[in-house]
Amino acid sequence: MEATQATISSGGVRSHGAVLAPGIGHRYSTNTGSDSCESSSRNVACPNCGLFPAEEDQFGNGSVCCRRCRSPLARCAGKSLDAALACALATCLLLIPISFEPFLTTYALGETRTSILPSSVSILWQEGLPVLGSVIGLFVLIFPAIRFGALSAVLLTVRTASRPRWLGALFRYANALETWAMLDVFLLGFVVAYARLRVSIVVTIEIGAMCYIAAAVLSLFVRATLDKARVWQLIAPNSNWCGSRPSMNCHGCGLPVTQGPEACRCPRCRALLRSRKPNSLTTPVALLIAAALLYFPANLYPIARIPIDLQPTSYTVIGGIVDLVQGQFYALAALVFSASFAIPLLKIFGLSWCAASLMRRSSQHLVGKTRIYRWLEEIGRWSMIDPFTIACFVPVIHFNSLIDGRAEPAATPFAAVVILTTLAVKAFDSRRMWDVAEHTN
Repeated sequence: MEATQATISSGGVRSHGAVLAPGIGHRYSTNTGSDSCESSSRNVACPNCGLFPAEEDQFGNGSVCCRRCRSPLARCAGKSLDAALACALATCLLLIPISFEPFLTTYALGETRTSILPSSVSILWQEGLPVLGSVIGLFVLIFPAIRFGALSAVLLTVRTASRPRWLGALFRYANALETWAMLDVFLLGFVVAYARLRVSIVVTIEIGAMCYIAAAVLSLFVRATLDKARVWQLIAPNSNWCGSRPSMNCHGCGLPVTQGPEACRCPRCRALLRSRKPNSLTTPVALLIAAALLYFPANLYPIARIPIDLQPTSYTVIGGIVDLVQGQFYALAALVFSASFAIPLLKIFGLSWCAASLMRRSSQHLVGKTRIYRWLEEIGRWSMIDPFTIACFVPVIHFNSLIDGRAEPAATPFAAVVILTTLAVKAFDSRRMWDVAEHTN
């Protein structure tokens, strides 16, 4: 063992066209061709059906999919760590003026109202909605700053030979915040708020909003260009810890390991090593029940009040969609209907179907259920458009009793439905559907 370490540390080992850092990981390389894609999918358990090692189908577009459930295992086409680093750093820099520069300015009755983004949080607290204000602050200001700051630190560090112990854990935390750092979702809420405001009053977009738009667009580029499997290989190659007979993958970083005690931690990302998520049926069902109970007040009661024809008018989720249609904003109406009304309902029914399948130990339509689960996991966060719309216009619409807007009682239950259903999807383990089907057969 000592001789092996000495050989590695003396000059590094060349593997797959890259150079291993001294005993720890690869030196920086942006190779994302078919060889890299092939190596990143080797010894991988399918995260959605649990097949280990996953039988793979490779396609000409650089993607590798599980042959059993058709879930994507690796996508290498269009990936670039240099592009991801540049976009992450630019996003971090743009988040600074977002918090201090003017965001929106409205004009009415000879007066002006100017907002900065954090003012949405403070005003919601002043209006007696601390939960909603805290959610806005976390999802729009705090989590994005942490995520893109952590991503920038990780991507800068892997360009060097240094591999500090905290690097894997930091990258795991950054990936975990991908769902909750909602710059892109808030951008759509901002578009809806701007469309609503300009019908009644004069509104201008300030420098803070321009920086925000740029940051939101760049965050989409980060997501599109970041090759997570490649970054994990650069932090520490799978071969550093992979035993002769791995039986599972770490859920945090995908490291192939031999299953051990449940309390063990992954040596690369420090996540707890578990073959399956704990309480992956009872927890999602409890969260779904809570979300279903809140879904009715969230849609039956008014969610916000805005001035329409110089009359403060309260509207529900459906009422807001009707207002957009009447204003001939058909695309925005379709967007809000899909995100705010249809997606929460589909998450409740879709995940309920998967949970019922697990309880009944059904082996039917497993590929379809797995595909639905992947779809729910991807789109759930976009339901926050309505709360974000409220956060945009609340600070700039208080003029008098006729031109006034505020959040209404249904805003908090609506945000709670989105959060609870998203947590339910994350707590569910689709691999258990395949496990019980195998045992039943």
